Amino acid sequence: MIRVVSICLCLCLCLSLSLSPSAPLKAQQVPDSPAQIQFSFAPLVRQAAPAVVNIYARRVVAARQSPFRRDPFFERFFRDFAAPRPRVQNSLGSGVILSADGVAVSNYHVVGDATEIRVVLNDRREFAARVLLADEESDLAILQLDGARDMPHLDLRDSENVQVGELVLAIGNPFGVGQTVSSGIVSGLARSGTATGSARGYFLQTDAPINPGNSGGALIDMAGRLIGVNTSILTRSGGSNGIGFAIPSNLVAQFVEQARAGRDAFQRPWAGVVGQPVTADLADGLGMSVPGGVVLSQLHPASPFAEAGLRPGDVILAVDGKDVNTPAEVIYHMAVRGVGRSVVIDRLRDGAADRVTVALIDPPELPPRDALTVPRSAPLAGMRIANANPALITELSLPPNLSGVIVTDPGPVGARLGLQAGDRLIAINDREIARPADVPLALAAASRNLTLLAERGGRRLSFRFRL
Repeated sequence: MIRVVSICLCLCLCLSLSLSPSAPLKAQQVPDSPAQIQFSFAPLVRQAAPAVVNIYARRVVAARQSPFRRDPFFERFFRDFAAPRPRVQNSLGSGVILSADGVAVSNYHVVGDATEIRVVLNDRREFAARVLLADEESDLAILQLDGARDMPHLDLRDSENVQVGELVLAIGNPFGVGQTVSSGIVSGLARSGTATGSARGYFLQTDAPINPGNSGGALIDMAGRLIGVNTSILTRSGGSNGIGFAIPSNLVAQFVEQARAGRDAFQRPWAGVVGQPVTADLADGLGMSVPGGVVLSQLHPASPFAEAGLRPGDVILAVDGKDVNTPAEVIYHMAVRGVGRSVVIDRLRDGAADRVTVALIDPPELPPRDALTVPRSAPLAGMRIANANPALITELSLPPNLSGVIVTDPGPVGARLGLQAGDRLIAINDREIARPADVPLALAAASRNLTLLAERGGRRLSFRFRL
């Protein structure tokens, strides 16, 4: 079975060049012609490699060690038997320095939730580092190397101009063997829905061999500019099969911009729409000669797309002049522009194409959440609930038009009962729940039995227990 592995990423094949001390070479320039490139990558590697670093991260996690963990029968029933014990977890990955003052980028799955981060340069200098901004969904983290100055660094290239077939180098620390370089080409653009693990969205594809340990490493072009951050591979065995994915540099640039602005969480523009790729069958019904674009099926009333005049049935063909074929591509182009700006949408409606401008906004907090926690004296003590609004819907990845009272944390009792974050509460003991304040009143009126009616993923669920 094919697996996509989010990894700390590079198999040193015949094209791989292990960076190790060697005899001095005659001074050379960065290649500026195909003939020079075919002769040697060495000048390019000497220019770019000092900015790629090894990252050692340590985090403390709570782990349960049941006395039945090796018993094939009892392990299923006593999985949570033992009390959790803190355990130190180490990870190894790569990173790229992006500025002289020591701002660097790596993957979230390398440094996310780390309690200690150590960065080692190619010249063996070491720095402690701290996370400025991290986002699990994008699998990116921006670091600041403490006390760093006059650091070697890579410039960012506009990843929108990258073309399939371009020569690229992947630099990282595969399997912890030391900094290694491998070569390949850009195999594909706008890959979405192919990488799993932490990352979601839009990727560059390369056949440059990448393996565990290369996560957060650099994918550079033949001018030594960063075009992507290596994040995952498609594999059957866990090793490189020549299908690797990198997060485009334009998204990295937006992360750096927000980190320098002092944000501690990535600000992603809100779309408030649901759409799907236009297939051949859909294209016939929409009067399109060639399938392409994203057809909208739902829009939240406060969506900036709705404000711009889009409606269900419209097809988004391009964002800022870039063709799109999946919802992930639309969201990506919005993310690299950033909140407070706008994008130009090429739209198809009833066979006619036009352009509209869509403002990029934060998800609004309307209506107010009115969040509350069920008190200890009541049934379902510790459960947290709130009104659905675009901000909450975005946080919990819920359908855009959802309304009502949402469980944001089921609490210990609710979790044992089977409730989950994102469930919509409909009624308690046949008493309708219209706002968060209705929940403690309904629980207080319960006698010996409690029945909850909820909705999850469009299905209605009933929970019953005796008080």
